Amino acid sequence: MDQVRILVLTSSTGGGHDARAEAFADWCFTLYRHGVDVRIEQMLEKSSVVNRGGVNLYNWIQKRIPFLHSMYYAVVELLSVLNRRTVTLGRRYYLRVLEEYKPHLIFSVHDCLNRGYFQLARTTLGADRVRCVTYCGEFSGGWGYSINWIEPSVDLYFSRTPTARDFAVRKGIPADRCRVRGHLMLPRSHTEVLDPKARLDFKVRRLGLRPELFTVFLATGGNGANNHFALLPALLRHADRVQVIAICGKDKETYHELMHWRAQHPELAFYIEGYSEQVHLLMQVSDVIVTRGGTTTCAKALHFRCPILFNAFGGIMPQESLTWKFFRNGAASQKIESATEFERILARWLAESSLFADYRRQFLGLRYEEDPTLIIDEIVDLASQSAGVRIERRPFAVPPLDADATSGS
Repeated sequence: MDQVRILVLTSSTGGGHDARAEAFADWCFTLYRHGVDVRIEQMLEKSSVVNRGGVNLYNWIQKRIPFLHSMYYAVVELLSVLNRRTVTLGRRYYLRVLEEYKPHLIFSVHDCLNRGYFQLARTTLGADRVRCVTYCGEFSGGWGYSINWIEPSVDLYFSRTPTARDFAVRKGIPADRCRVRGHLMLPRSHTEVLDPKARLDFKVRRLGLRPELFTVFLATGGNGANNHFALLPALLRHADRVQVIAICGKDKETYHELMHWRAQHPELAFYIEGYSEQVHLLMQVSDVIVTRGGTTTCAKALHFRCPILFNAFGGIMPQESLTWKFFRNGAASQKIESATEFERILARWLAESSLFADYRRQFLGLRYEEDPTLIIDEIVDLASQSAGVRIERRPFAVPPLDADATSGS
């Protein structure tokens, strides 16, 4: 059987990189079944003690002291010098993976896994036997857009938005190799779309919420960084008009404390979940989401027409600032740095519904529709050229996202 091998390089600094890696693998199986073999490697964590320590430090800072990320980010940028032509830290493990797996294509979804990694792969496997592709999930350019993303020898470079694409080209990516290609979400995020009746049923029967109340979604990334308890008193004061959805990521302590808090405040309609596999459904029944500027969550919110109120408690990380800047400049999105700011915005929206309607309308102006299978086909086609084989592609129709199939009460 003809088969192509694709090695995906990722790391768990936040949850977005891994989410995109897993989405790519799921799409490959959906469209090509066993014709495409995808191997996902958390290369930083598995290849070096130093790299693993850096990943753990990143996640600790994000959860505890976000403003320190400016210093952390500046140090990580030095990898652009360390890995200019080859891999230094973690080289032995990476070489073993290359020699054992012999990928036809290397797909990087992480900024620190481009420079050096592509060069070493070509040296090890042969320049004509492997292709190299990058997907950068940033929304815009500037401070926070790591120079480590920019490896000009890349065969294809995918950006999330035209703004980010233009910045990548200015920094050295050849324009003819750069594409703008959507959000790279799991297939189920495109196929599990609730129509108005299903949305009502999900909200009432599955979540135990009320259909007429303004629904606020308190979100978090996989590592559980959140400020839920700071925001709940403001929501409680409007319990006659507001209800809450909250997820906790992998933070079990927060999950247990929220369960206890809910039991003590029966007047507030409140659905709680730990690490959620149905964020795409929760967004479809929410009026607004409060979240940090993580690219994956914000991309899903945009896709499902759920306006974002940015959580800037403790400051905005450099990478998050790229997301915040995109939505602030393009849709006048707002951020909150305290519970007082949150309550003031919420009170205004509840007192004058047209203010929230305008906020939502500007947010929706940033949306664009695209066939999510396009990027998968382009990458697999490139891998097939490297392997010298033709892979049969299964038909797949992505259902449209009807504007009436999302919230916005």
